[in-house]
Amino acid sequence: MTAIELRILDWIQTLHTPFLDAFMSAFTKLGDAGIVWILLALILLLVPKTRKMGLVLMAALLVDVILCNGILKNWVARTRPFDVNTAISLLVPRPHDFSFPSGHTAASFASIAALYLVNRDSARLGIPARLSKILWKAALVVGCLLALSRLYLYVHFPTDILGGILVGILSGYLGYQIYVWLESKRMDKSKRQQ
Repeated sequence: MTAIELRILDWIQTLHTPFLDAFMSAFTKLGDAGIVWILLALILLLVPKTRKMGLVLMAALLVDVILCNGILKNWVARTRPFDVNTAISLLVPRPHDFSFPSGHTAASFASIAALYLVNRDSARLGIPARLSKILWKAALVVGCLLALSRLYLYVHFPTDILGGILVGILSGYLGYQIYVWLESKRMDKSKRQQ
């Protein structure tokens, strides 16, 4: 599988241009440590109308960091593609953690899934439907570009990206379910106190 994946990555290298090099190198930084998604969650938490959305997003990101960075990366311990093909000159600093799954992609798709689920249930959650629809679709565009940047920059194999998508979707789903469960517990406690 690695040989096929390296061929895919090598083909992507034929697409390099000075503009794309600069764009992908800068854009991928948005996903470093999940910063773009953490900032979005914090902004959503600050606005009363979107606070529930922020809570779901934070729960999804917490699940993601445990599954992706805490468990899977160290368990699978996959070498990065630039360590296999040492002839590649990286455009970004060398990541020092393992390759599978892609953390940038997992955090992105955890956020996409969480925001999608919030949008799907926006009426029940009392969240502005139009805003939640815009946010999950914008997150999808940003997340796909972040995933693509990781391939373009030769820091992940294609299956790392696929794994990140799957882990992210699972994390988003679990984060949403955790929020729903905690909210139901809070409501039950509130009813008992009345």
